[in-house]
Amino acid sequence: MTISPLAGHRPPHTMLASIPGLVSAYYTEQPDPDNPLQLVSFGTSGHRGSSLKGSFNEAHILAVSQAIAEYRAGKGITGPLFVGKDTHALSEPAFRTAVEVFAANGVETVVQEGGGYTPTPVISHAILEWNRGRTSGLGDGVVITPSHNPPEDGGFKYNPPSGGPADPEITDAVQARANEILKSGGKGIRRLSFSSALKSDSVRTMDFVAPYVNDLGSILDLQAIARSGVSIGADPMGGSGVAYWDVIASRYGLKLEVVNPAVDPTFSFMSVDWDGKIRMDCSSPYAMAGLVQLKDRYDIAFGNDTDFDRHGIVVPDRGLLAPNGYLAVAVEYLFTHRPGWKQDAAVGKTLVSSSLIDRVARSVGRKCVEVPVGFKWFVEGLLDGSMGFGGEESAGASFLRKDGTAWSTDKDGIILTLLAAEILAVMGEHPGIRYDRITARLGVPCYARIDAAAGPERKKLLRKLTPDAVEGDILAGEPILAKLTAAPGNGAPIGGLKVTAENGWFAARPSGTEDVYKIYAESFIDEDHLRRIQEEAREMVDGVFARAGV
Repeated sequence: MTISPLAGHRPPHTMLASIPGLVSAYYTEQPDPDNPLQLVSFGTSGHRGSSLKGSFNEAHILAVSQAIAEYRAGKGITGPLFVGKDTHALSEPAFRTAVEVFAANGVETVVQEGGGYTPTPVISHAILEWNRGRTSGLGDGVVITPSHNPPEDGGFKYNPPSGGPADPEITDAVQARANEILKSGGKGIRRLSFSSALKSDSVRTMDFVAPYVNDLGSILDLQAIARSGVSIGADPMGGSGVAYWDVIASRYGLKLEVVNPAVDPTFSFMSVDWDGKIRMDCSSPYAMAGLVQLKDRYDIAFGNDTDFDRHGIVVPDRGLLAPNGYLAVAVEYLFTHRPGWKQDAAVGKTLVSSSLIDRVARSVGRKCVEVPVGFKWFVEGLLDGSMGFGGEESAGASFLRKDGTAWSTDKDGIILTLLAAEILAVMGEHPGIRYDRITARLGVPCYARIDAAAGPERKKLLRKLTPDAVEGDILAGEPILAKLTAAPGNGAPIGGLKVTAENGWFAARPSGTEDVYKIYAESFIDEDHLRRIQEEAREMVDGVFARAGV
């Protein structure tokens, strides 16, 4: 992995996105329906693309919005559709397009009053609150965001009445219908002007902020944070939660300072990420360099990505905490400080997250459920309370209320950052110190992700691997314990391979956006052992490619 010389520094003016160019291209560029790269494509987090590449334009949003309206009608979803947007430049035009289509289809559409921004977890929370106790008239939601992606990108995701990311059955249906509309030149799209939509009976506004903020006491011990006087630095990173932190601080009496309240669609205030791109990745020490420089000003500091579904925790003596490490700390704390949860509530993790989480789960007497990548796999467990916590290696997680009921079924960066302050207030030690105590008992993991080249044929093969296609019975000097192409927690295909040994493992998955496959690896021995695992992982996967002739 080559680190850009710009990494960790403010971007030069020459690399900032042209906002007029982006928005103009949204309206003027037409996607080529014969180019698969310009069709609607729902990945693990909705459809993403750029207007400059013909992959996120008005035609896409018209088609997707119409497809969602038709899906709702076909499934008898008649309650409100809660619609949120983040601060990316393409989110506002896409929001307007979507509202025009939803209103024309008679969908009860609920948006933030005053035209403000709404985080992903707030939409999930609103859906669950509306649906609580209902069996009919259920609501669902749309969030217009490409998450932490660069400023040039746009994104659009649908959350069904479960409140979390839509499962493949839903996204496949919406994607197929949207592309059918796209290829027909927009046939079947119903649309009003934006001004007419806002005046229609279908669209209403509400304040999403107050209901979410007022309910935070049901999931966090905010009184403990206030009593402790913990000083907090919160960096919205120009994202959709920019209006939330001051309200939270005022409502609960927290000693919290908003580090940077600026909203700028070029994100010129960000530090450049490792690869020379502007990316609002709160798990990256390069993107978070500005906040890390302020680490000694606060007892604890944190940042969130643009739609506030991810978290990054900064502590005085070491800077940014590794995402896997903080998830392990959160699991240990929650399962020893939430007596209202079911005694058999499990820990949920993605199969590329650290095995330290498995070890922590065993140490607190809980089952660890390992699922494929994608937060959708945690939705059912969080809804019924059988899973107390669900977390991803990419710094995304959610957990239950104190009484063991669902709070959100999508990732929530707000509660994970405030949890870090709760841990400090209650335990008297910040999460970094808690991590040291855990690893002293359970072992120190060495974890890394690298990329390897893979064209479309290799990526297709990797997605459909079977365990017997992988040769070898030793991994970095240890007997292989398992070769997995389905997640042990739910039996769902992982779209790749995971190989485990006693003190290490690797997983290989194709990228959804680049001609590479990703190798995640971890060792509980040392960095040299980790490098051996990575080398042998590449050899094993390349061997599969060679035997298949691709």
